[in-house]
Amino acid sequence: MFKINENYLKLPGSYLFSTIGKKVAAFTEANPDKPIIRLGIGDVTQPLAPAIIQALHSAVDEMGRAETFHGYAPDLGYSFLRETIAREDYEAKGCQIGADEIFVSDGAKSDSANIQEIFSNDCKIAVCDPVYPVYVDSNVMAGRTGTYDPKTEMWSDVIYMPCTKDNDFVPELPKETPDLIYLCYPNNPTGSALTKEQLQVWVDYANKNGSVIIYDAAYEAYISQENVPHSIYECPGARTCAIELRSFSKNAGFTGTRLGFTVIPKELMCGEVSLHSLWARRHGTKYNGAPYIIQKAGEAVYSAEGKAQLKEQVAYYMKNASVIYQGLKDAGYDVSGGINAPYIWMQTPKGMGSWEFFDYLLEKANVVGTPGAGFGPSGEGCFRLTAFGTYENTVAAMERIKQL
Repeated sequence: MFKINENYLKLPGSYLFSTIGKKVAAFTEANPDKPIIRLGIGDVTQPLAPAIIQALHSAVDEMGRAETFHGYAPDLGYSFLRETIAREDYEAKGCQIGADEIFVSDGAKSDSANIQEIFSNDCKIAVCDPVYPVYVDSNVMAGRTGTYDPKTEMWSDVIYMPCTKDNDFVPELPKETPDLIYLCYPNNPTGSALTKEQLQVWVDYANKNGSVIIYDAAYEAYISQENVPHSIYECPGARTCAIELRSFSKNAGFTGTRLGFTVIPKELMCGEVSLHSLWARRHGTKYNGAPYIIQKAGEAVYSAEGKAQLKEQVAYYMKNASVIYQGLKDAGYDVSGGINAPYIWMQTPKGMGSWEFFDYLLEKANVVGTPGAGFGPSGEGCFRLTAFGTYENTVAAMERIKQL
């Protein structure tokens, strides 16, 4: 008889945002007259920029003509997009990343879940706490995390690095040496950022200890402070210890069209084995490439028109972040984030648990956020709000919360 991967049975409950969706759906069904404002999931609300729409239309027209039709995309991505990314995202910032070190995909979520496949199952992982759930869950599915303790909400074989108000949301170097280190900056969910000097500490640590940093830079477009790096490859030595994940979802609104990429420098080795070659092998076997139409849209992100239009979109969302930050401050809440990231992290009031506050906010203000406990044990007593709503809904949500 067939057997299942029993590691899936170790996962507690459903995926965080699936649980939230079910709660909100149940509330809406019971209260159809109460309009909900959703500031929970980090999904964008502004339409695709005109330059991107134009590129999509042009690419669709190409697909309708035999002489310009495109079938299977190159599994690692079209050269026109990879070369543009290398030039605009890396060379322009002084980073030595070649087009052939860039792997185009359907998004950073997929890559952040799949990248663990090229590593041994006995690798020890370290994660910031709180953390984007996919990092841990994907390693649970691979059998790399040990046993789960429902009381502490921690896995026995995972190294947790608390990021709390007490340490200014900056993780300390772990006492136990990990093989894989997951870092996400600007951070989801806390909205915090690392300076170049702080990130350099991690690069030096990884090179010294033979660790690999899996660096999620999905929110780099929201960085506003000059001393915050947009890429880990701005740090000397990162080419021998770091893999970087990028997304078009948050900087260009591709949440519904799906596009991202992963960077693996050729110098990143395990003995005589290149991680670049392993990921290329995995990518070629399990992925048929992002669609030509979407990759042409991605190229338009870097055009002069695209850059200008997306700068306005980022400013729109960061205006929302400012509204949320100031609104919560005025209402007496302890808040952080919203400067280099489109997320606001707040302390729950009156000792409320984060899920208790979720229910309270949903019932009393009809506003949806994300409970901090869903991101890990150090997230308990905290709550995340996203700036990706419309400006009008963001203002309305703050008015509702102020009236509580």
